Amino acid sequence: MIKIDGSFLEGGGQILRTSLALSALTGNAFTIEGIRKGRSKPGLRPQHLHAARAAQQLCDADISGDSPNSQELVFRPGRLESKNLSVDIGTAGSITLLMQSLLLPAALGGKDITITLRGGTDVKWSQSYDYFKNILLRNVEPFAHSESELVRRGYYPKGGGEVNVTFRPRFRLSDYEDFSECLSQLRKELPEMNLDKRGELKAIEGISHASSKLKGVPERQARQAQKALEKLECPVSIRTEYSDSLCPGSGITLWAVFSKEIWPVRLGGDSLGERGKRAESVGKQAAGNLLKQIESDAPVDKYLADQLLPLTLFLPSARYKASEITPHCRTNIYVTEKFLPVKFSADENFISLERIKS
Repeated sequence: MIKIDGSFLEGGGQILRTSLALSALTGNAFTIEGIRKGRSKPGLRPQHLHAARAAQQLCDADISGDSPNSQELVFRPGRLESKNLSVDIGTAGSITLLMQSLLLPAALGGKDITITLRGGTDVKWSQSYDYFKNILLRNVEPFAHSESELVRRGYYPKGGGEVNVTFRPRFRLSDYEDFSECLSQLRKELPEMNLDKRGELKAIEGISHASSKLKGVPERQARQAQKALEKLECPVSIRTEYSDSLCPGSGITLWAVFSKEIWPVRLGGDSLGERGKRAESVGKQAAGNLLKQIESDAPVDKYLADQLLPLTLFLPSARYKASEITPHCRTNIYVTEKFLPVKFSADENFISLERIKS
């Protein structure tokens, strides 16, 4: 039984989400204590509960401690079996954060799978839906073909957003004797990840959005962002859209596209609207966030750096430079090293995966 300290470093829900994903894949049971111990409302919130129960369905796990506000959870996975899922968080809890528990098991589990998620698509303290679709999922392509459909945006406080995500695995864990055999085969077939440098900046793309009642807001956000990005002297294309959301809200996500042959190089920046915040300020802030990532000269932004870690486990080698190594990133290193005989080094914004023979 692997023991996880839920209060390690930033002590957030990511510790649980990564543990669930790796447990479902490897078949290793774990117990976690001190879940979100340092937060103002410690323990399991609705988003975390639904993540645990969704992962449970994927691998027929025996689970205990899955109750509201619980700070301890035990997860004993069975055999991973791909199956379609429908998960309704019931609040504005982040859909994209919940997917961190399901992405790898869905991409490697076996049959094609569609996951329907309801909750918040664009909420504070999480990656936006458009970042998830246009940056994170691009890095999953070597493992599985993916398609993501946005049915409706979900803003705070009512949520009600809906997303369908489909995975068509290129490798199937069910085809192998055990996880170790699958891991060995993937390391022979998948490409190395060497993202020390990035190529030429090709374009800036983005989506500016708002609830249908906020007429003109997406356009104002987009215009201000485009103005702030003019100094880059590259094509800028920001699409605007409206959604029949359950409550008012807006946001804008931007991403910079660089030339790269194997692994995609895309840096992201976003901003959310809120009461009293002008649409122009939202657009300017998103552009500023993106410019900061571009100016770092790194091929991986600080939001992606921690999410790449579990993916690198299946590669023959991995090394990448991040714009910043955040507490989130170091927390994910801690969890990942608990489940597999690997070691990461994280120095001077470079993250490298080392092998350790068991």
